[in-house]
Amino acid sequence: MSIAVTPPPSQAVPSRIRLVATDRPWVWLTAGWRDLMAAPHVGFTYGAALTACGWALVLLLLWAGALWAILPATAGFFLVAPLLAAGLYEASRLRENGEAVTLGACVLGFTRNASQLALMGVVLLLLHLFWVRVAALIFGLFFGTNFSPTVEQLPLAMLRSDALLPFLIVGTGVGAAFAALAFAVSAVSIPMLVDRDVTAIEAVLLSLRAVAANPTAMAFWAGLIVVFTAMALVPFFLGLALVLPLIGHATWHAYRDLIR
Repeated sequence: MSIAVTPPPSQAVPSRIRLVATDRPWVWLTAGWRDLMAAPHVGFTYGAALTACGWALVLLLLWAGALWAILPATAGFFLVAPLLAAGLYEASRLRENGEAVTLGACVLGFTRNASQLALMGVVLLLLHLFWVRVAALIFGLFFGTNFSPTVEQLPLAMLRSDALLPFLIVGTGVGAAFAALAFAVSAVSIPMLVDRDVTAIEAVLLSLRAVAANPTAMAFWAGLIVVFTAMALVPFFLGLALVLPLIGHATWHAYRDLIR
């Protein structure tokens, strides 16, 4: 006579996904810091390049008189940042394998599984553009199409408007939803595409499953990314030169920790 035994919840998780403790992101950040210090020329070059891109984006919007778009465009920029960090994932992969870490070798990370990385880039770019359009729609709904103060007058005009608070609440909520979707899609998928010969669909599905299997740890990880990035943005984006490579290297270790 056999007795049916119900497996514990952890066995219901796909075997390719590990369950981790809620505070596990601190381990990823520590490992990421070691990678950054082992090859600072790579990490800080990437960080400086992305910081310059942030400056260029803000200057372009100021030139176009679209000051309102700076916040959503900056947020959208970070939707595609995981793809731009492919070279950092390659640096961590090389160091893990005991190979020399050079800037040229890391750039080749974009050529590993290039077609699938390009597909992920298209998906994240479309998500970025869609978010910017939605942000413009929300702005128009709350402030109207006739709300067109000059760049110098815009902050004060918004502060005086009764629509500011509901605009911030709705805009922040919608932006958080876009960010959560982008995070779940790219949490481990892009490092996996750099590391393995898999399709973008397979990588995205596994990323979604990894996030779903570790909701508290991944929510904590997402929160740390938001806090660190927000702090880095304050001094005219200068902090991004440190924070972006640190998060990029740490993301590689999150992938290696979550996926068997």
